[in-house]
Amino acid sequence: MRLDVVDTPAMEAFGRELGAALRAGDIVVLTGPLGAGKTTLTRGIGAGLGVRGPVQSPTFVLARTHPNLVGGAPLVHVDAYRLGSAALLDDLDLDFERSVVVVEWGAGLVEAVTDSWLEVVIERPTGARGAQFAGPADAVDAADASGDADLDADEPRIVTVTGIGPRWADTPYAAPA
Repeated sequence: MRLDVVDTPAMEAFGRELGAALRAGDIVVLTGPLGAGKTTLTRGIGAGLGVRGPVQSPTFVLARTHPNLVGGAPLVHVDAYRLGSAALLDDLDLDFERSVVVVEWGAGLVEAVTDSWLEVVIERPTGARGAQFAGPADAVDAADASGDADLDADEPRIVTVTGIGPRWADTPYAAPA
């Protein structure tokens, strides 16, 4: 599934919709450059789940657990940027079975702990406002790395959601056959 997300409120709204569809045991892997909207999406997921906030980036603590206020699964929000392996993710001793776990920068790490996950890739074409809404992710990464990109700009994003494994087989997020 591919979405054009026009601004921050739309990213949070998509997160709320996604959060309402998630259940205990679900793992969501977020990939995208700095400023792409990974934490904004997670904030929306938390709202959709009904967890206690505020949902903020767990960059310096690696993982934050947000208890559910409406009797559902808690949200475990992980920043795996500094984790070099799946073993280090496993060492965090997260409750994958009874929580919804969102892992920023988690590509290539969750396969060791599950056979199903939701992969969300956020592309952030810089300068997209008022221009054609497209652009390769490599160009976005290069702009972000050079410091030329305004990370606070509220510009459109391209979000691709792919469900991997049996949990997502019969959902709108299922990977193409």
